[in-house]
Amino acid sequence: MRFRLAMLPLMFAVAPVHLFAQMPGAADPKRITAGTYSIDPNHTQVTWKVNHLGFSMLQGQFGAWGGTLRLSPADLAAAKVDVTFDMTQLRTSFAAFTKHLNSSDFFDTGKFGTATFVSSSVRPGPNNTATIVGNLTIKDVTRPVTLQVKLVGAGDNPMGDTFDVGFLATGTIKRSEFGLGMAVPAVSDEVTLEINAAFTKD
Repeated sequence: MRFRLAMLPLMFAVAPVHLFAQMPGAADPKRITAGTYSIDPNHTQVTWKVNHLGFSMLQGQFGAWGGTLRLSPADLAAAKVDVTFDMTQLRTSFAAFTKHLNSSDFFDTGKFGTATFVSSSVRPGPNNTATIVGNLTIKDVTRPVTLQVKLVGAGDNPMGDTFDVGFLATGTIKRSEFGLGMAVPAVSDEVTLEINAAFTKD
């Protein structure tokens, strides 16, 4: 992984033009092959959004630390996914706000550096979609969460000579249920999640 990341600038410089004549990935489930995939932490991000005092919608992001996807196109309902999120990567557009979120008032990232999601069921839907139910753990508190997932793309990635798949997942949680309830209801309890998750086949 370190070698691959170090080589990225060089690959951009010397890669043949034809590699970028079109997007390598496409939302075609027939491209997906069965197997185990590992999370791509460099291209996975979680964006969260809350209503701040009824005046504005505030957003922030954090990334993934690791995870796996076990997937077979022949039996999508048997798919399994687990992801560990790196809460120490929490970022917003305002340094003081980020610092407060990292404090014990909210995520307490010095003590709880990661969060996890582990799927418990997958229900395939139409048009390359699925509903995934699983357990989300934040600050050692675990609650069930339902995510609506859509295939973004699959295919051979010429940048790393890998086979990649990517998904967009959306859902909502109540932050008070995870020990993050400061300033509710002035700041909305409901948090909207948008997860862009990329995986590389092992």
